[in-house]
Amino acid sequence: MAQIIQNVLQGSVLCRALAAVGRWLGGQWHNSRIITAFLSPTRGAEQSTGSVFYRLWKMLHRLLCRIFSALRLDRLLEGSVFRREWFWCTLAAVAAPILPTMAVLGLAMMGLVSLVLNLGCQRERELVYTPVNRYILLLAAIYVAAVFLSVTVSGSLLGGILTAFFIGWCLVLLNAVHTRKELDRLVMLLVCAGTVVSAYGGVQYLLGVTGSAAWVDSDMFSSITTRVYSTLQNPNVLAEYLLLIIPFAAAGVMTAKRWKGRILYALAFCVMCVCMILTLSRGGWLGLLFAGAVFLILMDRRFILLGIVALVALYFVLPETVIERFTSIGDLSDGSTSYRLSIWLGTVSMLKDYWLCGVGPGVTAFNMVYPAYSYNSVAAPHAHNLFLQIMCDCGICGLVVFLIILFLFFRVTCGALSRETDRTSRYGLIASISAMCGFLVQSMTDHSFYNYRVLLLFWIFVAVGLLYARRTGMREGGGAG
Repeated sequence: MAQIIQNVLQGSVLCRALAAVGRWLGGQWHNSRIITAFLSPTRGAEQSTGSVFYRLWKMLHRLLCRIFSALRLDRLLEGSVFRREWFWCTLAAVAAPILPTMAVLGLAMMGLVSLVLNLGCQRERELVYTPVNRYILLLAAIYVAAVFLSVTVSGSLLGGILTAFFIGWCLVLLNAVHTRKELDRLVMLLVCAGTVVSAYGGVQYLLGVTGSAAWVDSDMFSSITTRVYSTLQNPNVLAEYLLLIIPFAAAGVMTAKRWKGRILYALAFCVMCVCMILTLSRGGWLGLLFAGAVFLILMDRRFILLGIVALVALYFVLPETVIERFTSIGDLSDGSTSYRLSIWLGTVSMLKDYWLCGVGPGVTAFNMVYPAYSYNSVAAPHAHNLFLQIMCDCGICGLVVFLIILFLFFRVTCGALSRETDRTSRYGLIASISAMCGFLVQSMTDHSFYNYRVLLLFWIFVAVGLLYARRTGMREGGGAG
């Protein structure tokens, strides 16, 4: 039956027209010199082995191995649960949206300890190379330096060090996954955690959560009384998390080998999308639409025209409350919109004096300086824009390094996608790219790293994207150790 439907579709005029448009767009894409240069492979690991930092790392690694050997720690720890780096790192990643920040930090530190123990016990162990590594370490170092250049060192200390650790932890996860099965299981568990968090959000909506109306302009949206936030304390923060995980549920639908798996991934996808709607986060909705468009276009360019039709159809399908809230984007009579605009103007004014080093990481440092520059006397804990906030935290150097990381991430993942033939790897890369695109769209209207658990999750998904870029070169693997 499916084959008959496929043959009918392929023979239709519409399908042939969409295919022709898709082939034309594909030809324009692949023949572009800029795109070709962007997708070309970056320098390999062999280019970095001659650097001073590599030689310094090798010296430290040899010293660590000698200490472990002298103390007989390599024998003592053989088979120990503390050396199961995949287990500890996966536990931290899965628990990030559920447990409190300090509990997640403890699990993340266990992942780091496990990696160090394995490095001390394995003389031939090499760290995973990607072009992004050095810039991730550099950004972490910039945040540490920003603490001591802050207008209040004590106020920036905890937040700055926590931010630096979570940024650098991306490389811990990158080195903890060794096989395809470990990567696939990690992503599956991340989707399971996202489903649980979303289901809890749905329960909040059904039971009614107190205080959620505080995030709504009651004069403009009197019909809205509930915005869910699940385990993340804020509807916008929940939306940021969902933007990272929803594309991987969609990828699971496409790559599951059995119908049972496809149905489960489809249910997870639907639960998370419903939860996204219930957050009533306009930035989240924009991000999800953009992520969905990127996902479909990367999957098949014929979806460009179908996507336009789908957007028109949504107007007639979605509830009036959702349509009303969505169409209010950019309306300055909405308190939330005018509030953000005032904050951006005040922050830009502040950065004219603090553009080089910023004011320091954290709410305390921001609030010590921002009130003197606030527009219309609007108080705010942060800049409500990720890129402005990074510049506030650590100056122009931090922002430039962050943008370099994003550029290299997209270059590595898009380049791998253009060469990849394995179905699971392709959809993993598509999910990684679209998730990052959606997250960055919402980051234009919010400080997405305000919640430290979402900060960690962002860097977890950066690592997942880089792992998918090298998935084909991994061994198949058995158990997760």
